[in-house]
This record gives sequence, C-alpha cells and structure tokens, in this order.
Amino acid sequence: MPNVRTIRRRIRSVQNTAKITKAMQMIAASKMRRAQLATIAGRPYAQKIRDVLADLAAQPVEGDAIHPLLQKREVKRIQLIHITPDRGLCGGLPANLNRAAGQFILGRQAPVSVVTVGRKGRDFMVRASRDVRAVFTDTNDRPGIADISPVARLAIDDYTSGAVDQVVLTYSQFINTSLQRPVVEQLLPVEPAPLAASQAVGYIYEPASLRVLGALLPRFVEMQIYHALLEAIASEQSARMVAMQNATDNALELIDSLTLLMNKVRQEAITRELLDIVGGVAALE
Repeated sequence: MPNVRTIRRRIRSVQNTAKITKAMQMIAASKMRRAQLATIAGRPYAQKIRDVLADLAAQPVEGDAIHPLLQKREVKRIQLIHITPDRGLCGGLPANLNRAAGQFILGRQAPVSVVTVGRKGRDFMVRASRDVRAVFTDTNDRPGIADISPVARLAIDDYTSGAVDQVVLTYSQFINTSLQRPVVEQLLPVEPAPLAASQAVGYIYEPASLRVLGALLPRFVEMQIYHALLEAIASEQSARMVAMQNATDNALELIDSLTLLMNKVRQEAITRELLDIVGGVAALE
C-alpha cells in the first residue's frame, strides 16, 4: 500500500491537472459562445441564397444553356472536402468525423480524392493512405470568406475542368452544446431546392437570369463551405468545453478518492504505532 507522502504527491499532481482543464473549459466556453452566434447568424443568409438560387434555376432559358456548376455527369471521380479540428482535446468529435468520411469513401466505387481542412482529418487520411489532393490547416477561430476562398476555388476549378464529377462536403453540424452531428452532403453539382407552387413568382432579372445565376453560383459554393466551417468551429468548441468539464469533474472525484485513501493510510499508520506502544508497555510489565 502506498504511503502518505506518495498519495499527497499524487493529489497535488491531479489538482494541477484539474486547474488546467478548468482553464481550458472556460476558454472553450468563451470561444463556443462566439462561434455559436456566428453560426446562428449565418444560417438565414445561407437559406436565403439557396432560395434565390432555386428561383434562378427555375427561370426559363433559351436553348440548352446551363451553368457548368449545375451540370450533372456520370460519377467517375469524386472529391471529398473533409473539415475537421486542428487540435485535439475535444472528445470523440474528430473520430466521429473521420469515421463518417471513411464510411463514405469505402461505400463508393469511384476513386475519391480528399481535400482536408484541419490536421485531424489530414492525419487520418494520410494514415489510411488516401489520395490527398490538398491540405489546409491553422484555420482561424474567426474565419472569413478569404480563409475558405482557396478551398472553394480548388473545388470549382476541378469540377468545371472535368477532373472530378462530384464534390462532397463533410463537416460537423452544431445541434446544441452536447450534440454535434457529422454531415455528408453534396456540394457540386449544385442541386437547387425545388420551388413550391406558391413560391414560383415571375421575377424579372436584370441582367438576364442566366448571368445572375453564373455570378451567384460561385458565391453559393463559397457560402456553403464557409457555413460548414462555422458549424465545425462551433461544434469543436462545444465538444472541447464538454470534454474539459468532464475531465475536471473526473479529476475532482479522483482527488476525493485519493484524500479518502490518504486518511485511511494515515489512520492505519497511527493505529499500528499505538499497537506497538501498547505492546511494548505490556512486554515491560
């Protein structure tokens, strides 16, 4: 059985760990709140641009003119944009995302190239010996459109050039503080949402609707990736805050257990000393 000094040293070590995890929990909570506000604020814009896109795609056009980002082809090559955290200590979030991406790749007959946004996804794809097309790391906690423009440009260029026939996006959707859901959704070709009969209004676009659609589609792709990144950041900070809170609670429970053990060991030591004294007195008598 360990002695009192060893147990006391272990208690101090766990206390220091608890202080670190508590500080990380508070930092993650602050970042989580900011990320949640950015995600919630961006959802109406993402929905509205999808509605406008659906209306534009429903407009009649002369001939067979169709934007390259709307053209559907036989899927022979797929590109996967995999958004994951750069850092760990956020529970099972990275593992869940990598599992969803791995299941998607294994479930496809066509070859899949991967564009990773985040170190956790990059490490997983490299370990799995996948075709990594590009790597983007060190994403800012407050990203802007400029941060995801290279990713969007890469996806658009590869699709319009015919290098890939489908672009898929994987990220973690923020549901609430304790729930983050891995999402796998198609990015290209763009599939506008169908319009209900009550929504089909005959708008007149100036310039022509096809030109407006051509200017809006690249912006829509950027917005989809940007919104996915906001969702991923909010999910990461929420998962990290919960993980650090659980770590702090476990450390405090361990401290209580060690304190109880230390008191038992000390009491046993005192009892043995008293028995030795009583035994020595009885021997002298």
